[in-house]
Amino acid sequence: MRIAIHWFRQDLRVADNPALAAAAKQGKLLPIYIWEELPPDAPSLGAASRWWLHHSLAALNGALGGALSFYRGNPAAILAGLIKRYDVQAVCWTRCYEPWRIARDTRLKAELRAKGMQVETHNGSLLWEPWVIKKPDGAPYKVFTPFYRKGCLQAAPPRAPLPAPQSLDGFHDKTGAQSLQQLGLLSADWDKRLAPHWQVGEEGAHQRFQLFLQEGLAHYKDGRNFPAQPHVSRLSPHLHFGEISPHHLWHAVQAVAPDREGEHFCSELGWREFSYHLLFHNPQLPSKNLQPQFDHFPWAEDDAALAAWQKGQTGIPMVDAGMRELRATGYMHNRVRMIAGSFLVKNLRLDWRHGERWFWEMLVDADLANNSASWQWVAGCGADAAPYFRIFNPVLQGQRFDPDGAYVRRFVPELAALPNKYLFSPWDAPGHVLRQANVQLGKTYPHPIVDLQISRQKALDALRLMKGQV
Repeated sequence: MRIAIHWFRQDLRVADNPALAAAAKQGKLLPIYIWEELPPDAPSLGAASRWWLHHSLAALNGALGGALSFYRGNPAAILAGLIKRYDVQAVCWTRCYEPWRIARDTRLKAELRAKGMQVETHNGSLLWEPWVIKKPDGAPYKVFTPFYRKGCLQAAPPRAPLPAPQSLDGFHDKTGAQSLQQLGLLSADWDKRLAPHWQVGEEGAHQRFQLFLQEGLAHYKDGRNFPAQPHVSRLSPHLHFGEISPHHLWHAVQAVAPDREGEHFCSELGWREFSYHLLFHNPQLPSKNLQPQFDHFPWAEDDAALAAWQKGQTGIPMVDAGMRELRATGYMHNRVRMIAGSFLVKNLRLDWRHGERWFWEMLVDADLANNSASWQWVAGCGADAAPYFRIFNPVLQGQRFDPDGAYVRRFVPELAALPNKYLFSPWDAPGHVLRQANVQLGKTYPHPIVDLQISRQKALDALRLMKGQV
């Protein structure tokens, strides 16, 4: 019997999965997942992402009737072994866009075809391939607005989503596969911490999307800036692991909201596309400044300040709320990510790569393209970046985007009794107000680790120094 392998990677779903659909048409299906050995230049998956991956694979295996086979090691060797043991005629997978994966997949495709294998790879993760959108002269875009408006919106529209295959005649490799538990992805501590906040898997992704359509989309454009309000989709981890297709999101949103709210949501999908465009054309995006002048920036070195930022103990409530949300849930609201990121690279003047690595470890939606491009954006050294002299004031940001203090009070409960007037700057509160709120600065809540105004000026001075060196 003709057998086709579908190699699941970041496409952990059944519906709208072109590579899975192609494999299912070939004959009997052998669905596999490989926890792969990484080359030295590839970052190992962070702890929060490993937690998500474990549960996503469990959900996918259930949807496949227990047919998913798990392996760990070198994909080339594992595929060669399967081809030798079974009458495999075809191998299908969804394309990934990390630089090391592109190089490895190119080699692997050539090796398999040399053995007579039919190899099919499909785009199941992006609305447009990163090499498709380009300027009229063939150059890549460096600014988002023309990339999206002149590139994406003028290109062929995203394809319609595909239904799930009517029949998946899959079988499990009983002799060579390992169990999901043997992959060693799950830790009890992370499971206890994150499980209450998420429904992982394809079904959870679609339920989350339906909830967003009902409660969040109507006020998305403005409401997405308020972290205590339900106007963000929280779909980013589902998108990263491929539990839901961006094509499904694009067409479903345009069908129900062809207005400013729907257009803005689709433009945020466009930002995701832009990040992948940048990574494809700049493979060193995760580690190298896109603007070379920042190679001369005088970053500070302060391990204690970095640790305080990571723990949410900076003494700046809006920053601490975001960092504690991250630690507690594996997620941080987008507006607060910008506030916390700005504080790290500008008020503390710590290298943005410290932030990129911490988010990579702690976020359930850690994505190489998005994480790298976003940190370079907030640091001012990336493509279409916020200029370095744009420094978020976390006090004013809190007053504007958390006006009732609900977000800060949730994640910084030791300040919950402070009146709104002082909630975002408790150091300004008179002594009797602090006593009434049971707040003791330096004991129950830390003093600020930096003065916001002084540190802002030092950041601007460092920027001038850098420009003088270039």
